[in-house]
Amino acid sequence: MIIIIAGMTVPGKYLRGIPINLSEIKDIAYAAMNRPVILGGPIRLGYGAQGGSKADEFDLPGLVLALKDIEAFTYDILGSKSSFYNPDSIPHRSRSTQEIARWSVKGAFVIKQHPDYPYVMCELETFRGCGRPDHCSFCTEPFYGDPDFRDITDITSEVNYLYQNGARYFRIGRQSDLFSFMAKDTGDELPRPDPIAIEQLYKGIRIAAPQLKVLHMDNANPGTIAAFPDESEKIARIIVQYHTCGDVAAMGMESADPLVVEANNLKAMPEDVLDAIRLINRIGGVRGENGLPELLPGINIIHGLKNETLETFRLNFAFLENLLDMGLMIRRINLRQVMVFPDTPMSKQNNTDQYHDQFIKFKKKVQKKIDHPMLKRVVPTGTVLKDVMCEVHNGITFGRQLGSYPLLVGIPVKLPLGRFVDITVSGYGQRSITGIPYPLDINNTDQKLIYHLPGIGKKRARTIIGKRPFRDQKDLCDKVEGIEEMLPYIEFKD
Repeated sequence: MIIIIAGMTVPGKYLRGIPINLSEIKDIAYAAMNRPVILGGPIRLGYGAQGGSKADEFDLPGLVLALKDIEAFTYDILGSKSSFYNPDSIPHRSRSTQEIARWSVKGAFVIKQHPDYPYVMCELETFRGCGRPDHCSFCTEPFYGDPDFRDITDITSEVNYLYQNGARYFRIGRQSDLFSFMAKDTGDELPRPDPIAIEQLYKGIRIAAPQLKVLHMDNANPGTIAAFPDESEKIARIIVQYHTCGDVAAMGMESADPLVVEANNLKAMPEDVLDAIRLINRIGGVRGENGLPELLPGINIIHGLKNETLETFRLNFAFLENLLDMGLMIRRINLRQVMVFPDTPMSKQNNTDQYHDQFIKFKKKVQKKIDHPMLKRVVPTGTVLKDVMCEVHNGITFGRQLGSYPLLVGIPVKLPLGRFVDITVSGYGQRSITGIPYPLDINNTDQKLIYHLPGIGKKRARTIIGKRPFRDQKDLCDKVEGIEEMLPYIEFKD
């Protein structure tokens, strides 16, 4: 049997890998000969390669599409000998949290088969579904029903089994809003957060994986944070206490246009999102040991929604510009066009790409006028980022820290892939940074790296090269003037 888990509900760009496409799925089904091929995952909701279009429903010959949870479907097939070669006879169903508890520990060994093992991010599911009575027009989370929370002991048990199999990098990422984990339904629009439950979760993960290297989160509903500021502040402080720094709370603002918010039943008005951003900045804005702030918000903005006009673009940009003016930090701004899935309210819309050209211009404007200065604020020149993993050679070396939404670092020298290095931030692209190894061996390193040291230009770099070697800082300062700014970032080797 061949099992293919595929699909995505949010379009994205990738450094080393890309999601499987329909052509590749067809090739696998053809090569399988007479073996059953089961396809499942988010792709069951529809296939879309990019935003700004409708996800296509499809029928591929030679395989069976799991219409609900592929893990439950496969389990039922394997439990019935008569159905192994006749999977169409098995009913489609959702798996239970009790089944996840069993399967997650039994399958923990599989991470050893990952090509990057042991440097593998393990995403943990806490719950699925959404506690709002009415849902965003584009969202697929309502297909899962009301929130179905996993027991904390089940989650920590999964972490422990993964840890025993070598996992050290974890992300609490499979939920619509981490701040709503175990939240209490009080009959209001949003359930009331439970800080005690979230502390039990984080503390339990730390006990289950005492030497973990990354513990990050993903989604946070800005509406929850704005509606329950006291509980949300407690939760943010708990996260900062137990997590690892460089964390990102991705917030789905989607639009700063009140008319779009209302028409699409979005989670929060712009002023609510601003309150949430302020709260996270206040608690998580301090710089952590890996060089990044402890916990910062991320912002998701979607174009192509109902009631969008040219004014929407102006309001969205004004919101982002205001964040800069207020001195706030945003770790990531994700601009995308809506991906429309069957059976969502947006599936009735036929003009999602009406402003496609304006979106492209808007995206470039944000990259130039918002992303670039925001990047300088989040990681100023001279910041030392620790444990950057070298991943790709393309003229230079590109690397990232392991974690949620890692910054792309361009290192202007060829370093061995798979190596972890500390880097000094020396420059900026639109959405990436330039960095050089830290500390830099001033007596033996290449001139082009010396040129990137803080306060050093091409002329002074040539002077340094010509007067090497140096015994120590005093010897260097005696031979070359005006190099004090670079001293914290260098070392002296024979």
